[in-house]
Order: sequence, then C-alpha cells, then structure tokens
Amino acid sequence: MRDQTEHRAGAPAAHDPVGRPSRGARPSGEARRTLGETRAPGDVRPLGEVRRWPRSFADRLTTPLPGLRAFARLAREGALRPRPEGLRGIPDLPYEPGPLPPAAPGTIAVTWAGHASWVLRLGGLTVLTDPVWSRRILGTPARLTPVGVRWEDLPPVDAVVISHNHYDHLDAATLKRLPRHTALFVPAGLARWCRRRGFTRVTELDWWEAVELGGVRFDFVPAHHWSKRSLLDTCRTLWGGWVLTDLAAGKKVYFAGDTGYGHWFGEIGRRHPGIDLALLPIGAYAPRWWLRDVHTDPEEAVRACLDLGARRMAPMHWATFVLSAEPVLEPLLRARTAWSRAALPREDLWDLPIGSSRSL
Repeated sequence: MRDQTEHRAGAPAAHDPVGRPSRGARPSGEARRTLGETRAPGDVRPLGEVRRWPRSFADRLTTPLPGLRAFARLAREGALRPRPEGLRGIPDLPYEPGPLPPAAPGTIAVTWAGHASWVLRLGGLTVLTDPVWSRRILGTPARLTPVGVRWEDLPPVDAVVISHNHYDHLDAATLKRLPRHTALFVPAGLARWCRRRGFTRVTELDWWEAVELGGVRFDFVPAHHWSKRSLLDTCRTLWGGWVLTDLAAGKKVYFAGDTGYGHWFGEIGRRHPGIDLALLPIGAYAPRWWLRDVHTDPEEAVRACLDLGARRMAPMHWATFVLSAEPVLEPLLRARTAWSRAALPREDLWDLPIGSSRSL
C-alpha cells in the first residue's frame, strides 16, 4: 500500500502507470528469468544469512511507475478520501475484540488485529504479520478502529513477517516494542534497515525462497506491488507475500501483504497447492484507475482466492485507515456479494471483525 505522505512529498508511486501491460499477462521469457522463476521451488536458506542484493528491484515491477500525466489527473480529481457520505459508516465498522484462542497442536489460529496485521499461531509459534499497533501512520489520519489485540495481551512473539516497506506495513514504532532477538523475516534488501534498529535474527529472502523455524516453514512469494520509504529508495527493497506451513500438520496459510491482481496468484497456487486459508486485501482500491495495479478490489480478491486454489479467504486491508476514496463499509459488502456470486460456501469466507479469531 502506498504511503500518502511519500506522494505528497513528490515521491513516485505505482498507481496508474502510463502504458501498463495487461495485468493478467505473463512476463516474457527474459522477464521471467529476471523475476526469479528459474529458481527451484523450495530453496531453503539459512537463518540470519547476510546477503548482497542488486541496487534496485525495479525490474520486478509488473507495471511501470506512473508518469506526470497520472499525477496531474489525480490532482485534478482530488479523489484521495471518501466523500462525507462514505464516512458515515465508520460507527458500523466491525470491531469485536476477544481473547486469543488456545493454540492446540495441529491447529492454526488467526486473529485480525486490523489492516494487514494478524496474530497467527501455528506449529507452536506466535507470528505477527506486518504489525502496526500505532494509532496513526505517517501521512494518514488516525485509525478508524482501535487495534484488535492489546499489545500486553499478546503471547511471546516468536517471529514477524514483513511484506514490504510502506509505512502501513512496516511500522518502526511497533517493531521497537519487540525484543531484539525476535526472528524477523523480510524481503530482499530490508535486513539492513532492521539490523540498524538492533534486531539480531533477521533473514531476508528473494521470491520463491524459504526458511524454517520451529516446525514452521516461511516461503516468500511474489506480489504485484512496489516499495518505497523515502525520496531516494524507490524499489530498492523487494515486496511480496508469505506462505506459512505447519510442517507437522501440513496446514498452510497464505498472507498476501499488499498486492494488485495478476498472474502471480495462479503461480503461487501451483507451487504451493492445498492452501487452507488466504489472507487477502480487499480495501484501498479507489479511484480504480489510480490503484488497480497495486491493490485488489473485493471482486479481484475473490478471484485471487480461486486462482490460489485456497479453501478459505479472510479479508483484510480495510476498516482501519483511510487510505483511498471508496466508502468505508463498501469493501466488506462487495466482498460478500462477490463470494456469493462465485457460489462459494459462506462458511469459508472468514469476514472477521477486527479483534476476532478463528481456528483451523
């Protein structure tokens, strides 16, 4: 998800690139080699490995970054926030915090803390995804809903997975709360940022690489997105999602991070068959011409779930921060409608309120 302040400061963004290719088209053979598809699946790396990376990952972009005409159009339209009537649904945003469920052996328990932050308990580990416990992030209004899990109620955190470095997914203030020996799994190029903040167990991965910790396998997989945290670091670090596998139970959870819709979902499903639960973004999609390349809308999220071959879907990336122009309740309503139109079992759509949990 792009950070609004980065754009106001004049930084480029990846929304409405000029001359973009079809989002469903696969890259050419040369592009696939660049994107890492020649790497053998299941490449397990050592924990804490210190690695060298290219200066830029811009060759991994699915579409080019936007040009001046796109910025000019956005400035003319000024569609960065919902209209007043779109904000009237704020009191109805689903928020039902409850106790974390017991993490029995062979069970995967998931709790939505808000936005892309989940508390995952599997294989005896407690894992946080893109943890953001701050009340506000740089360049956006304060949270619409409180964090669904109080920090003091968390069990000891064994590992954190980060999808990319945008401020609503990589929150320095939240990471600062963690013990510095917490295992961090991050995209290629991001370990230096973490080590500068004192973390001693940082593992960075390229697409289709994996690590194992305490009976859980963490596979880093591609996403249709980009990275940027300051004026001068566009695409200097990689972006992606994660497939977490409880090796003893054989259960899999896919965490998409932040992504547009495209061919990667089918490829992830082919390489990681039998995904039990897909955590997929459904919000921050309007105006569509500006955001479609990097943020799935609700209908695309359902399509992505089908492409992945995932049995269940849990929506995320909505109801927490005002980051785009759609009405605040619209993502959930459209996701439910799309799920029903796809004739999928209602019980397999885990449309959890913030703070709620469910177990496999």
